[in-house]
Amino acid sequence: MDYEAIVIGGGHAGIEASLALARLGKKTLLVTQDPETIGKMSCNPAIGGLSKGNLVREVDALGGEMGLLIDQSMLQYRVLNRSRGPAVQAPRAQADKALYAALARKAVESQSGLSVFMDTVVDLVTDAAGRRVEGVVTERGSRIGSRVVVLTTGTFMEARLFIGEWQGEGGRLGERPAKGLGDALRRRGFKVGRLKTGTPARVRFRSLDPDEMARQDGDAESGCFSFMNDVSDRPGLPCWITYTNEDTHRAIRAGMGRSPLFCGAIVGRGPRYCPSIEDKVARFPDRPRHQIFVEPEGGNTDEMYLNGLSSSLPEDVQREFIRTISGLRHAEIVRPGYAVEYDFLDPALLSLTLQSRALEGLFVAGQTNGSSGYEEAAAQGIMAGINAARFLGGEEGIVLSRSEAYIGVLVDDLVTLGVSEPYRMFTSRAERRLSLRQDTADLRLTPKAAALGLASRARLERLARRRAGIDEIVELLRQRRITRTEAEGDAALEPHIGEAVLDTLRDHRVAGGARRLLPGLAERFPAAWIETAELDARYAGYEAKEARLAARMGRSDALRLPENLDYGSVEGLSTEAAEKLSAVRPATLGQAMRVPGVRSADAALLLVRLTGLSERRGARTGDAPAEEGGD
Repeated sequence: MDYEAIVIGGGHAGIEASLALARLGKKTLLVTQDPETIGKMSCNPAIGGLSKGNLVREVDALGGEMGLLIDQSMLQYRVLNRSRGPAVQAPRAQADKALYAALARKAVESQSGLSVFMDTVVDLVTDAAGRRVEGVVTERGSRIGSRVVVLTTGTFMEARLFIGEWQGEGGRLGERPAKGLGDALRRRGFKVGRLKTGTPARVRFRSLDPDEMARQDGDAESGCFSFMNDVSDRPGLPCWITYTNEDTHRAIRAGMGRSPLFCGAIVGRGPRYCPSIEDKVARFPDRPRHQIFVEPEGGNTDEMYLNGLSSSLPEDVQREFIRTISGLRHAEIVRPGYAVEYDFLDPALLSLTLQSRALEGLFVAGQTNGSSGYEEAAAQGIMAGINAARFLGGEEGIVLSRSEAYIGVLVDDLVTLGVSEPYRMFTSRAERRLSLRQDTADLRLTPKAAALGLASRARLERLARRRAGIDEIVELLRQRRITRTEAEGDAALEPHIGEAVLDTLRDHRVAGGARRLLPGLAERFPAAWIETAELDARYAGYEAKEARLAARMGRSDALRLPENLDYGSVEGLSTEAAEKLSAVRPATLGQAMRVPGVRSADAALLLVRLTGLSERRGARTGDAPAEEGGD
């Protein structure tokens, strides 16, 4: 074999997959159409956000690169939802897109054991039976051998672009698609579908009127995504907020007949939770306005991104409706908005390790799996890379449970539920979102990275210091008691006289938190350590309740289903359940219970079947059943 692993595509999934493989000692090749576009942000110039910020911190905790890249290239940092509970708070940073991509390319090219090759993969090489991958075939005729392939083509596989009546081939405007591979996969029997995404116009900042928009600055103290960093010294740039109006909507409606979304040119389904502006106007006709964020694309460019105005309407219509918006009335469009339609593979045909069940050694990650967003792609990429490396070593794959990480929720949702539209992560998808806070990702996952060999000594030392510091803070909060003098004049504190500060923090009526109740704490410990200790104390009861729920889920997830189980032979199982389970091939009873169409009665029948199989195995091996009673 030429390489142990080949990664197809240099986007966010491909970066994490190739780096993980190389860092785990596997000779890896990253094949990309253009090395200059490694890490390029196709759409919004930002990393993180609600639930997405959690994913980035989890990728970082596992030894990934995305958190480090955004820390070095951010233009503004904000923690979203500060006024709400910690389970739905998340970091988000505006990115210098050019700098982010340059840093990503540097990280890839400087990684030992990882090579980059410029070409387009048009087919896979398999064994004679077509059951095991053995490499790739490229557009220029190269046959490159490998034992595993990680497919991360993003929005480029058989991709087409749409702007009004105009259509063209491309994965991004000005960049050609990856042609051939999608059709080759169809010929091999893979279930390939079409999805759609889009992006808004970019405009010149000098043509805008900032005084007509609301200025939005970042947090006073800029935080970081990576647990290897504490604070950022990056220069901050403001964003701006404005709104559409009835004139905007009137111009959009007038051009709707020329939209490829409404005239049938686009067949792929777009993202429900990030629709185009023409979608919003059509679906919400009574809404008088829609919020628009005007965001910088970089520190060395005048381009601004119109977040919330994604569109594939004709360019003249885009120009007309953009100029009806306050602050944008003289806007000069640098790049028009457009839609992209592309091939994706049905993720329900993957195992929880992201390996194809149809072709051994093929792993799939990112938008090729029907997900959306840089963060979802990176999360899948690192897991695909880790599991491809373990496959090469003859080791069992790593699966993060839904109670361990947002990454576990993401992968389980994709593989168990499949997709009919681009998948987007939300905090509401996580049953244990209080326990999966973004500030605890290192405590949860870095020990796993250490066991895998992906955590550096420096990272482990930082984790040890942080864990010891949090423990010390908790002990101080436990020892310190509320005095009568402190409670005087504070009705919220009076019921807690003589009580430990640790317990007092659980009363939401007590203002000021640990810093107020334990003077000097802020001078001794980093703010992030104090926050984690305080949140753990404040929400201990809720987390215990989540833990009990997770334990019940865990019992089901621990019951493994035979890979070759004939669901049609399970007596009493509904026809729909048998068909769905035969298609998904769930690994555990817990996963089977989450398959749409599987009822609780069906799950009970599977449990009976599992019990019977276990008893028969015990009888064959001579194990005696447990006797009733006992001392």
